Amino acid sequence: MNKNPESTGPVGRRSIIKGAASASLIAATNAPRILQASEARSAKPELVRAENSKPGTRDWMLTKTRTVPGKINKILYNGRCQQIEGYCNTNSIRAGETLKIMVSANPASDFKLEIFRTGYYGGKGARLMKTIDSLHAFTQPDPSVGENYARECQWEPTLELEIPTHWPSGVYLGKMTAEKNGIQSYVIFIIRDDRACDFLFQCSDLTWSAYNRWPMDYSIYTDHEDWTTIGVPSGTVSFNRPYGLFTHPVNRLKNSGGSGEYLPWEFPLSYWMEKHGYDVSYISNVDTHSDPQGLLRAKGFLSVGHDEYWSLDMYENAIKARDAGVSLAFFGGNSVLCVVPMLPSANGTPNRNIRREGWFLPFPENLTEAQKKRLLSRSLNDKTFEPRMGPDGALLMGGRLDREGSGRGIGAGDWTCAMPDHWLFEGTGMKKGDSIKGLLGWEWHGAPRMDLPGMKVVAEGDAMVNKKKVGRYTATLYDGPKDNIVFNAATIWWANGLSKPPGHMNPRRHGVAQQGPDERVQKITHNLFRRMTATA
Repeated sequence: MNKNPESTGPVGRRSIIKGAASASLIAATNAPRILQASEARSAKPELVRAENSKPGTRDWMLTKTRTVPGKINKILYNGRCQQIEGYCNTNSIRAGETLKIMVSANPASDFKLEIFRTGYYGGKGARLMKTIDSLHAFTQPDPSVGENYARECQWEPTLELEIPTHWPSGVYLGKMTAEKNGIQSYVIFIIRDDRACDFLFQCSDLTWSAYNRWPMDYSIYTDHEDWTTIGVPSGTVSFNRPYGLFTHPVNRLKNSGGSGEYLPWEFPLSYWMEKHGYDVSYISNVDTHSDPQGLLRAKGFLSVGHDEYWSLDMYENAIKARDAGVSLAFFGGNSVLCVVPMLPSANGTPNRNIRREGWFLPFPENLTEAQKKRLLSRSLNDKTFEPRMGPDGALLMGGRLDREGSGRGIGAGDWTCAMPDHWLFEGTGMKKGDSIKGLLGWEWHGAPRMDLPGMKVVAEGDAMVNKKKVGRYTATLYDGPKDNIVFNAATIWWANGLSKPPGHMNPRRHGVAQQGPDERVQKITHNLFRRMTATA
């Protein structure tokens, strides 16, 4: 086990842990800051490479977990970890600011908190940043069902941690171990910065929250008495709660409790990028929503994994970044589908709650008016709700989830080359019709917008569910207005084709197994990143 250079001894029930930050550097709020020209010239492309040269450890992985089982649609799901569970007061934070961590233990217990930054670190997957021994967690109350079915915790902070100024941007896991029984779970947060960089890696935390069923079946996909999961508006979900149950069993990793959907769908890309020393900085969906200027500090913006839930501001900010010359890459499927407002918490904190209120897609032409009503409101008799329909998601990504096929964007299969002479496939040896087995899944994009400038369908083929064709996917590439590009991989499983970090499990769904890292996926991504960084 690696020794920790920053270790704090026993502390009381509520603790304030100071980092190495100067008081003059502590930000009062998370308000966005405009990047100045002098800062834009002070990019640090070697930061990620230098960080990953430091000693790593596999001690970040959970080794003893226990969850409450629950059944949803007759499927057994892992649930919450009542023995030790927690959440943070913000999704992302700058170094020098203070993070509040709320923890509950049942039974009450002292616990140890180890904070790790995830990355490559010689293949170990994380670096230990700080250990805080002998914190105390008591049993904090489950929240009552609030307005619009929200389950929003109002727990007391267990720890207030001033983030040291030398901690770099990244995705951080706080591993909590209860001393009474040894049970473990995570809290997760992002440290962001404001520096110029090659790539902004956007975590899909709005979707993590949408699918989070904590404490038991209270996600956006929960049926309530007066409407069903298929329509809008949905019930409200809050970031002010631990990450627990998820809707899809494919989302589950045995030892990932409390980490949202980061480990299965996003970490393999981060791990691979940091292995190769790419200049990457990390943000949350909420940052894309609230800080449009911040997107302009990057050459490339990356939407990763299961990035389904977007606000209208996120969409507009991404469009503005594209039009300003930032390249975009969508390494996902079913992305930019559901329109959500960013709502305040019960105590007025901005951007802590969401609900589904519409879609980033046009209506299928064959829908009847009654079907449209059923899709867009909680009941046919409800005349009070007006859906917030977004622009077509394909106008941003190039393609989008295709709801007209029998699979409605759900399925899996092989990712098949359509343009072998394109620069994207240089060095892969792929010929037209050659396929990367099992790369498509578990949701995909079709419906390409061929009217976008320079639009190319670079891969296409059949999406399958248990060997039955349910639709046709298309991976696309089109030109931005300033020699930049927009790539749409059309599959949630793209990152899984790049690397297999410690503890990672290759997904399997719809009768198709993802095959793990593939040299062709890696080469295509290198080609893409080289092109994205050459244009800005």
